[in-house]
Amino acid sequence: MSREVFITGLGFITSIGNDTAAVTASLREGRHGMVPWDYCGNPNVPIKVAAPVRDFVVDSPSWRDWTWPARYDIPRETLRGLAPHGVYAFCAMEQALADAGLTHADLAGGGTGLFCASAGSAFMLHHNLAQARASNFERGNPMGVVSSIAGTLNFNLAAHYGITGAVTGFVSACASSSHALGYAIDEIRLGRQERMIVVGAEELNADTLLPFAPMRALSTNPDPATASRPFDTARDGFVGTGGATVIIVEEASLARKRSARVYAELIGWGQASDGHSVATSHPDGAGLREAMRRALRDAEVTPEQIDYVNAHATSTPIGDRAEALALRAVFTEAGAHPVISSTKGLTGHGLSMAGAMEAGFCALAIHEGFTPGNAHLHTPDPTCEGLNLPHQSESARPALVLNNSSGFGGSNVCHILRRPC
Repeated sequence: MSREVFITGLGFITSIGNDTAAVTASLREGRHGMVPWDYCGNPNVPIKVAAPVRDFVVDSPSWRDWTWPARYDIPRETLRGLAPHGVYAFCAMEQALADAGLTHADLAGGGTGLFCASAGSAFMLHHNLAQARASNFERGNPMGVVSSIAGTLNFNLAAHYGITGAVTGFVSACASSSHALGYAIDEIRLGRQERMIVVGAEELNADTLLPFAPMRALSTNPDPATASRPFDTARDGFVGTGGATVIIVEEASLARKRSARVYAELIGWGQASDGHSVATSHPDGAGLREAMRRALRDAEVTPEQIDYVNAHATSTPIGDRAEALALRAVFTEAGAHPVISSTKGLTGHGLSMAGAMEAGFCALAIHEGFTPGNAHLHTPDPTCEGLNLPHQSESARPALVLNNSSGFGGSNVCHILRRPC
């Protein structure tokens, strides 16, 4: 039985805003979140720019030192098991529930599930292990495991909110939260769950981001206004960001029964692997090309019907080129010219949270009536020939949107969202 899947709630803690109104304004106006940044006090580190979350202080390994906006009430017993990015996720979760008009009681009974994505907290893991090693493993943080490993979000949020439906975490690098959303769609389509909550969150600190520097994946450009420039000939790597996004999806009859506001309908998704390299995209974008085609088939739409594509493009030379070629193969060669943009020019790259964050942006574009542009794109790479890459956001309301994500090992995931009827 085919069942419709609606997005009914959104929560954002991001570099471009900590609620839907602020995020929408930033996307419309092309307001980026990049600033000069010192990761570890070492002037020899060549990475000088980041896209931080404002109004949160979570740079200490002790939860007692953390601060966050006063409107969020995090109980002490929950806080003790959180990583820094868990604080972002908790606040985005509270925001999304309020946005959807849901209470904690509405999550009980097994009809609601929770799919999460993060890389865990290398920062907390390193700190906890250092403490344990200092005592020759005679002492340690009793919450050290649940606050640091990759399942930390689903452990903590499921326990706090009493969620007894499907609960699990996804780990496919920068495609992780996109996988979480895709499988959440299937849970509802197959009748296994009535409602799914999808969470993606990451930290911004040296432990999380600087290991990408030896891979030459990070931008060394010290100018916040140009460091993140997807598809531009002068791009030299991505800019790191942290935060959290929460998306609440519901089966259509449930959403209608409670008169929920609907941002967008999720009508299809697809995934495919490059089968090529552990770290870099297939040079021709083969896996992403196939993932887009599978998503289009699943949604039963053609390339010509897509109005807007939110590209994964992170501002790396290899990745952006591969995606441009894949987009040309799927759209340009079919005579289709949707608006294409990478919102990472504004936000930086959120790693495993990127897919959910950008799916949320797509839902906002559909609901609020605008199409995001390409911030900081001045000279498009020649491989982008034929692609419609406007610099400024446009006031057109897209009816059909495709969202791309790609991760290490060649994981590629695409979602298709539609304006609700």
